[in-house]
Amino acid sequence: MDSFSRPVGDRHFVSTMSFATATRLLCRRLGARIVATDEASRFAASFDASKISFLPAAVVKPRREAEIGVVLELANRYRVPVTVRGRGTTLMGSAAPVRGGWVIDLLGLNQIRIDAVAGLAHVQCGAKVADVQRAAAEAGWFYPPDPSSKEYCTIGGNIACNAGGMHGGKYGVTRDFVVALRGFLPTGEAVEWGTATKKFAAGFNLRDLWIGSEGMLGVVAGAVLKLIPQPATRWTLLTSFRDEQHAIESILRLFHQRVQPAICEFLDRESVRCAESAMQTTIFPGQAGRPVILLEFAGGAAEVREHKRQVLAWAAEHAAGYRAARNREEAEQLWTVRRKCSGAMFELGDAKLNEDVVLPMKNYVAFFRFLQRLKRTSGLPIPTFGHLADGNLHVNIMYHRADPKETRAAEAAVESLMRTVVKLGGAISGEHGIGLAKTPFLRVQHGPAEVKAMQAVKRALDPNGILNPGKMFEEVRIWKYPRLNVHLPWDHK
Repeated sequence: MDSFSRPVGDRHFVSTMSFATATRLLCRRLGARIVATDEASRFAASFDASKISFLPAAVVKPRREAEIGVVLELANRYRVPVTVRGRGTTLMGSAAPVRGGWVIDLLGLNQIRIDAVAGLAHVQCGAKVADVQRAAAEAGWFYPPDPSSKEYCTIGGNIACNAGGMHGGKYGVTRDFVVALRGFLPTGEAVEWGTATKKFAAGFNLRDLWIGSEGMLGVVAGAVLKLIPQPATRWTLLTSFRDEQHAIESILRLFHQRVQPAICEFLDRESVRCAESAMQTTIFPGQAGRPVILLEFAGGAAEVREHKRQVLAWAAEHAAGYRAARNREEAEQLWTVRRKCSGAMFELGDAKLNEDVVLPMKNYVAFFRFLQRLKRTSGLPIPTFGHLADGNLHVNIMYHRADPKETRAAEAAVESLMRTVVKLGGAISGEHGIGLAKTPFLRVQHGPAEVKAMQAVKRALDPNGILNPGKMFEEVRIWKYPRLNVHLPWDHK
């Protein structure tokens, strides 16, 4: 059985003969400059940041939004599997064409227009997040969602997984800034969910249904994004603590004072040691390997001034050390530890299971106690960092892929992690989504009735099952697949 006739439920994908017919029709309607079938193009579209490759048979690079509809109409008619991608920065395998078929590469649709009066950004799906932020800033506005890959990742991809970032605690995530969407159903029919207005209450809210659906319910072609005024003032403070529990208990005391940082980044001892090794310096002299919390406050001058007073008093009472930035140049220096820690973790192992779990604040301490036990029982380093203002923590289970014992320990550790997160009232993903990597844990998070409801939505909008098949509902142990030895532009050096 070839990859184009593999059964999915009670449906079968297109046979090789009808697939060839569909591809010829596609080339005829869109032209060879838009439809690529050469090996290099197909390989480049066969994987995302998960680095697991599934070779498609064709790659389509639309130059106009209407061409997306042409692709989907033919794919639906001939039941060709379709995977949509932007830059491919997702770690979950969400953009890997696991069933082959056609890949729609949307990077060519990247226009940005700022409505400086209404405070709205009109963007196409292939626009890079950082470009949207720069365009907004030039007009005096601010687009807060800021995933670490923002210089590469696209608005369409951010919408697909409801991406967040460091500003999530104060400002929210992608969903909180999407005013309207336009795109195409799996049938190729054009749709618009909402308009460029501040209010919209006409019919079902299918806009929010598409956000976070990982390209399984429709294809986003463009969006209208809400912008907010640029903060007038920013202030940054780096603090250290004697251990993780003290750091967590201390930051909760700050939150109890109703102090809302724009950014609140935590790095545990292992993360700090890795960063210090990469930087070849100690962050706080005489305090090597201490966990740190990096705080940034943004807003009006009076607001930030009051926060500064409160936070300095808090740091003097609870922190083992602290250092404030006097200007933006010094603030950038303080951010070095956060930027260096993730890539530096590979000194602890050549493989990483990067899990973006979310915890309620009331269970922070219990979770970090669990992590200490997990490190002991697994025998593996598990450096952890993340966004304490919204509970989104990146737990990195490090191991050596060639070591069977470490690989088994990593598999057991991630299983224990996910079950504990759900038991503590948390979520198995805060911003990465399910894709392929988290499919074994979807039913840990959701009960049978919830999964059944999601599947019913999928069948209603995509009855032939062509959009991003093989994801979310079908269990895949992604760590058992061989990884490509490739370096991607956003990989940490």
